[in-house]
Amino acid sequence: MNPPTDTDNLPVLDHYVDGGLTSGSSERLGDVFDPARGVVQRHVRLASAADVEAAVAVAKKAFSSWGQVSVAKRQAVMFSFRELLAARQGELAEILTSEHGKVLSDAAGEIARGLEVVEFACALPHLLKGSVSENVSTDVDVFSVKQPLGVVGVISPFNFPAMVPMWFFPIAIATGNCVILKPSEKDPSAANWMAELMTEAGLPPGVFNVVHGDKEAVDAILTHPDIASISFVGSTPIAQYVYETGTAHGKRVQALGGAKNHMLVLPDADLDLVADSAVNAGFGSAGERCMAVSVVLAVDSVADPLIEKIRERMSTLKIGDGRRGCDMGPLITRDHRDKVASYVDVAAADGATVVVDGRGDEVDGEPDGFWMGPTLLDKVPTTSTVYTDEIFGPVLSVVRVSGYPEGIELINSGPYGNGSAIFTNDGGAARRFQREVEAGMVGINVPIPVPVAYHSFGGWKASLFGDAKAYGPHGVDFFTREKAVTQRWLDPSHGGLNLGFPQHT
Repeated sequence: MNPPTDTDNLPVLDHYVDGGLTSGSSERLGDVFDPARGVVQRHVRLASAADVEAAVAVAKKAFSSWGQVSVAKRQAVMFSFRELLAARQGELAEILTSEHGKVLSDAAGEIARGLEVVEFACALPHLLKGSVSENVSTDVDVFSVKQPLGVVGVISPFNFPAMVPMWFFPIAIATGNCVILKPSEKDPSAANWMAELMTEAGLPPGVFNVVHGDKEAVDAILTHPDIASISFVGSTPIAQYVYETGTAHGKRVQALGGAKNHMLVLPDADLDLVADSAVNAGFGSAGERCMAVSVVLAVDSVADPLIEKIRERMSTLKIGDGRRGCDMGPLITRDHRDKVASYVDVAAADGATVVVDGRGDEVDGEPDGFWMGPTLLDKVPTTSTVYTDEIFGPVLSVVRVSGYPEGIELINSGPYGNGSAIFTNDGGAARRFQREVEAGMVGINVPIPVPVAYHSFGGWKASLFGDAKAYGPHGVDFFTREKAVTQRWLDPSHGGLNLGFPQHT
């Protein structure tokens, strides 16, 4: 396929730098699809290293003043952004649905969760307070202050084009940093929309910049000497690459990777609640969530009735264009749809039972859309790639276990540790699970345990590279560095010169 050009009368999305649009120096373009129609709806500029350099120079210049702006003024901008976003979130939801494919209600939910972090950023003055120790030595006080890092980079994924950037840039900006955001080139328009809204909210030019691109732009951000930190969300192999490359170039890095989230169902669980939760968590956003439940570990005695309840609920789902009131939309690209669909054949070849095959489902949408209906697999072998791979699509696997010990062992033996859930009415089992499970986020009768904004989001093991989770207290610490100041104000009776090593007396 020849690279796209801007001569086919389709609009081209430019970078947003220094408070306005710019085409930069690169002539490369990428295609942005409407997944529900299967057609290219616009192109996006793909930045060169020189384009990244120019954006960083703008951000660095802006930081010289924004880093000195009072907390009160930064807070005022964030409050204004919050009000504008709340009033106009319907516009953003339509952008998300048109480029990602998720249904409008799911897009609205994504924005609501991002808005929580914006509201958290509005309250940051409390978390920016330092500490004071008076008279640690005679007439000597020590206090600490939190200061911004400078220019920070954010590299966000396609599955949450609004929420994931909002995990980072509101906190980074509220703490006094300037931001270079590189959104996914698959659905980039939301980033520009939010940057423009920040400008409307009163943010000075150059504080929030959006540079579109592919690996060339990513590598330029990871290696640029004037970018102090990197925040990343994506697949585990890329997260590891981002972490290793960024840290090798002296950067502070938080890189959130992939997942294979399990739901352990004990015999005393409410199976109607479990079935509802499995369908909601497995097929929401077409399974393109890092917190999606992709494996149900069902204790043998409840596996058959649970599978029947899940199957019944799946039969009621309406698949189609997210703008038509459907329950589940398409996948992001044709290649990704084909890859997800291929796992059904793999499951059958490995001995699993295909209970519901979502390939070829009737949909309320254009025939060329990237459709893959909800799929349910039973008796999936733990040796199958269907079990071990992060499929990132609407494929729900049931693995039968003998009881709690086998279930917890399976969860903890995997390479990921993002999220995990247990469904039970036994408080002792739930307490044991929350203590023993090797995952950063745990649900008890809750299928998608995404923490609220004043806690922090992030997993264990291969689901997180770096020490800092996203948003919450971890986010504030990540985007600031502490400075400790020891001071003495002398009175006229000071004792004069003393060349000895200072002692705390």
